[in-house]
Amino acid sequence: MLRALYSAAAGMESQQMNLDVISNNLANVNTTGFKKSKVEFQELLYQTTRAPGADLGSGNMVPTGIQVGQGSRPVATARIFTNGDLTQTGEQLDVAVQGNGFFEVQMPDGSNAYTRDGAFKSDANGRIVTSDGLPVIGGFQPVPAGTTNITIGSNGNVTYTGATGTTSFQVQLVNFNNPAGLESEGSNLYKETAASGTPELGTPGSNGFGTLNQGYLELSNVSVVEEMVNLIQAQRAYEVNSKAVQACDEMMQQSNNLIR
Repeated sequence: MLRALYSAAAGMESQQMNLDVISNNLANVNTTGFKKSKVEFQELLYQTTRAPGADLGSGNMVPTGIQVGQGSRPVATARIFTNGDLTQTGEQLDVAVQGNGFFEVQMPDGSNAYTRDGAFKSDANGRIVTSDGLPVIGGFQPVPAGTTNITIGSNGNVTYTGATGTTSFQVQLVNFNNPAGLESEGSNLYKETAASGTPELGTPGSNGFGTLNQGYLELSNVSVVEEMVNLIQAQRAYEVNSKAVQACDEMMQQSNNLIR
């Protein structure tokens, strides 16, 4: 009976984490460039009373065996990097990536981070920065004083036009062999890890890199309807496991009453 209690408790803990991830997805439904996560589960070790294929003598063999599982556990919260819908803003420095790739930004400690959030601004020095004031690198140049028009092509070619003339340059995106291995840092930022592989620079629109869309932002790829369905499933699974705990408790109570 205790084995059933532990199995049901493990199931409840797994569904609690599932609920935490779903809640985070729903909380970020309006976060620019947010990528939803999913929990991946794995069964725990089995207690084997009789192994399949055991020899019964006289040439007879056990066809199935007896094995009892001990619950489940979460083994990963996988980030899903499918594209979100694009929404038009009309802002010159709003840029969305359609396809693969990340913008590269510089952290205060000098390290690099990566983002899909293209809601860029120009600071007092003309630098292109994120909403948190982090400089966007990867070829972006400061906006000269007096610039009246900024054009960002789908291939990453940027042109500043103003009283001092025209300035053109090329920006690049960053991609990884395994984007799901990136470490989430919050603030729409990701960090490189050993699992993600090293960053690869590339020109937008070539060699598997996505294209840039000026005046657009990428919305979250969270589907509210899908997450609500997942929420109901997680709730029901948690409820069923709690019923198993209750049933075990009642059966143990009946067993204890036998000696009275």
